[in-house]
Amino acid sequence: MKETLDGSWGLFRMAWRIHPRKTLLALALMVAGAVSAPLLAVFLGLMTDAVVAGRGTAAALHGVATAVLAALTLTGAHFAHIAYFELSELAELDMVQQLAELSNGSEGIEHHDRAEFADELSVLDREVRQFSNALSALFSSVGLALAMVLTAVLLARLHPVLLLLPLAAAPPLLAGRAAERRLDGSRTAAAEPTRLALNLFRLSTSARHAGELRVFRLRQEMRRRHAGLRADADRVLWRGQAGAAALRAGGQVVFALAYVGTVLLVLRDAVSGRHGIGEVTVVIALAVQVNQQVTEAVNLTGTLQRMGSTLRRVAAVRTMVAEPDGPADEGGLSPADRMREGIELDGVGFGYPGAEAPVLTDLRVRIPAGTTVAVVGENGAGKSTLVKLLCGLYRPTSGRVLVDGVDLRRLSAEEWRARISVGLQDFVRYEFRAGTTVGLGDLPRVDDDRAVLDALESAHAGDVVERLPEGLDSQLGKSWTEGAELSGGQWQKLALGRAMMRRAPVLLVLDEPSSALDAETEHQLFERFSEQARQVREAAGAITVLVSHRFSTARMADLILVVRDGHIAESGSHQELMAGGGLYAELFGLQAASYR
Repeated sequence: MKETLDGSWGLFRMAWRIHPRKTLLALALMVAGAVSAPLLAVFLGLMTDAVVAGRGTAAALHGVATAVLAALTLTGAHFAHIAYFELSELAELDMVQQLAELSNGSEGIEHHDRAEFADELSVLDREVRQFSNALSALFSSVGLALAMVLTAVLLARLHPVLLLLPLAAAPPLLAGRAAERRLDGSRTAAAEPTRLALNLFRLSTSARHAGELRVFRLRQEMRRRHAGLRADADRVLWRGQAGAAALRAGGQVVFALAYVGTVLLVLRDAVSGRHGIGEVTVVIALAVQVNQQVTEAVNLTGTLQRMGSTLRRVAAVRTMVAEPDGPADEGGLSPADRMREGIELDGVGFGYPGAEAPVLTDLRVRIPAGTTVAVVGENGAGKSTLVKLLCGLYRPTSGRVLVDGVDLRRLSAEEWRARISVGLQDFVRYEFRAGTTVGLGDLPRVDDDRAVLDALESAHAGDVVERLPEGLDSQLGKSWTEGAELSGGQWQKLALGRAMMRRAPVLLVLDEPSSALDAETEHQLFERFSEQARQVREAAGAITVLVSHRFSTARMADLILVVRDGHIAESGSHQELMAGGGLYAELFGLQAASYR
């Protein structure tokens, strides 16, 4: 019951915050329509007595009142719908925006690596579409509560025993609550297979993956896996639905027995002459309404309980996303416009939520200001995690990342990210105008075509725009009817251009920025990046971090970090590491031999 009440109150506060006037109007109309029904039974009884007694004027007046109440009963909910229809859409949009903010509004991204976060979002993605029903249930429940109280008072005036009829609503209500808990549990249990099935569906229907699916003849395999996951989810949901239906049916049987007893009691009193025709009419009409009220109460309670569960899930997601507690002065300092000392990793370690072993352990290295750093190592060694720590996307689980001697935790995350620029391995394919897709790297200049062209030139990516039908004004992506589709390498070049938009970042991170390019193009690109790094270094003492799997490119860097099994196995210049004859020299020799 607490969850239902909390959900109702939370829903009302949301509606009131969005539009107080529409909230009051919808509530007033729903209450008027609901309360009119018991009063309709009363005036129907009075009209019947007046007709039997031959009192024409009274019968006419009562008839008019009955007609007005009947019209209000039938149309109150309809006119309330006009008021809350827009309100419900605004509430749904508000909740979607809340989820988007929760997912992407935090400083870090650790929550995206948690399976339970993905499961909760999978359920919420469906549940937020129920806000229209939930608001209707909220307004209806207020009117229904008043109508049930009024009905109980009217029944008690006729016969005290008739009060037992509204009390008979308790078993169906309790059964309905238990049924909704069972359904909520089944939705939670089915979240993972449902999410995985949706991922397979998106993969199987994506034009990007269509070729590989056909070459490897995976269509049947994808269907088989999708069908299996859907069957697992449906099995769990069906068991939940069946159990919930049985609980609800049991509650309704109890009420049905009480309803039949009430009707028999009234008929007996009518036969014995203790009640008149009008009173019998009132009791029968009210008994019918109680039956409808109980059915509606069960449904409304289930809807409100479901919405309470949804709001609880939102709170759980908010807890997952919440940043860890830190010192009172944490996160308030502004980074300098120029890097003076450099960046130091002081015993840095990091482990993903739920992982058995840390990804990085006790990293200790100092990167002087103005240095070009290459991070190399085998796949899965922790290179991308390292650069995300430098960007502040993850917080170390141990140790510190020091920027000019200041713990990165103490710097304002927003201001730090305004002073850095990145080209991440998992870059985004923004399906916007080509110029906008690049210009997003520096929002104040997003529409500055000259700045965009300069950034593309720095990224050696001007050829991509030259081949588009309308240049920077070309619409990208197949989501648009006339959108231009690009190759993986072309999308990556635009992402690199985006990384070059900021004029003088203190940290430039390029994580596998040429993974979709051939070796020769990558070499030319990194020569350009080296020149860019020198310019940025002179302007802001910037550090440029390059992550690459090609050692021929890494040799251009001032400092090379060799990451292995979550540790920095070696560090130094190309000449120093080759002279040392360690892991770097071994891997460099193996890769060089493959190009001969």
